[in-house]
Amino acid sequence: MGRSPYRSESLEAYGVTHTGSTMATATKTRLKVFPLADRVAIRPLEETEEMKGGLYIPDTAKEKPIQGEVIAVGPGRMEKGQRVPMELKVGDRVVYGKYTGSQVELDEEEIILIKESDVIAKLS
Repeated sequence: MGRSPYRSESLEAYGVTHTGSTMATATKTRLKVFPLADRVAIRPLEETEEMKGGLYIPDTAKEKPIQGEVIAVGPGRMEKGQRVPMELKVGDRVVYGKYTGSQVELDEEEIILIKESDVIAKLS
């Protein structure tokens, strides 16, 4: 039997796991996320709860975040029999569309699964 393509090797920083050179995840959760094809998993970055004037904004009045951190990357899409590598990598801060992707909750943590093409920009 050969090695499993989902074998992961633990890295110290931030619970990063890496399977070969194709997929990677970084999560604080016990469950590991392995997006398929050209999808990425993003942890939304929450805005601060307090405004400059000292007023608190209730959760129901907050807008959906449009920035996040990439926590897992798929292996890339297939095109003409060749795998196209992903441009994003684990740890990248990105801007994405407000209503794109699928929201899931893993171990009480919100994660957005989104196609790489739906990411608008990478922040540096």
